[in-house]
Formats: sequence, structure tokens, C-alpha cells
Amino acid sequence: MGIFWDLMQQDELDAQKQKAESIEDRVTNLELELEKTRTILKKTLQALESHLQKDIDGDGKTGV
Repeated sequence: MGIFWDLMQQDELDAQKQKAESIEDRVTNLELELEKTRTILKKTLQALESHLQKDIDGDGKTGV
């Protein structure tokens, strides 16, 4: 019975490891997507400030 218990535990450990790696991959992908979104948002804000000639984000500059 002991060998079956060991096999079950090893299977569970392998499943948890795979799940953890999957989560790490998802976090990495989410971080990359967040960086892309921030870049697009910054470019959009700069274009909008340049177009309106108004400081929208409160940094004291327009479009820079």
C-alpha cells in the first residue's frame, strides 16, 4: 500500500508543479500585456494633449 501512496503523492506534486509553472507563465504574460497597455495609454495621452493643447495628466506639460 505504501508504494501506491508514494505514487499518488508524486502525481499530486507533479500536478502542483505544472500548475505553478502555468501560473508563472500567466503572470509573465500579464506583466507584458500591462506594459504594452501603459505604453499605448501614454502615447494616446500625449497625442490627446497635443491635439487639445491642454495638460490632462497634471504634469505641467502638454503632449510631452
